[in-house]
Amino acid sequence: MLISWTATDPESRQFSATERTSDIADLTDHFTALRSHGQGYLEGRLHGDEFPLLTLGFLNDQAVIHLFDTAAKQSLLVGDGTAPADTAVHVPVMDDLAVFSGDNIISIDRAWALIRHFIQTGTPGEPGE
Repeated sequence: MLISWTATDPESRQFSATERTSDIADLTDHFTALRSHGQGYLEGRLHGDEFPLLTLGFLNDQAVIHLFDTAAKQSLLVGDGTAPADTAVHVPVMDDLAVFSGDNIISIDRAWALIRHFIQTGTPGEPGE
C-alpha cells in the first residue's frame, strides 16, 4: 500500500512540508534515520485519501499520535503508561516542541507499530482505546 507523507528531515532536523509518496519500506528507512537522532515528526495518510491522517511526534522513547478524521476533527491516542499521567512531556510537532500530558504519551515502539498497522490495513484504529 502506498502512503503519502511529510516528515522532519533527518539531516537538517527541520520539518519538510514536501509531500512524498512511497511504500512502507521508504517511510521505515526515514523513520529509522529520525529515530537515530532521537526525535522527529511525521504525518501520513493513505495515498489518494485526504483523511484519515495520522501524525507521530517523538522525543527519545516517548511519542504522541494524533488522528485527524476530518480537517476539523482530531483525537489524541490515550497514553500507555510510558509517562506518569500528571507529567508534562515535550514532543516535536513540526518544528516546535509541544507540551502533552503523560495521559497521551505512548512508547515509540507502540507508536511505530500503530503507524505500520494503519499503512498495512488502511484503518487507524480507535485513538480512545
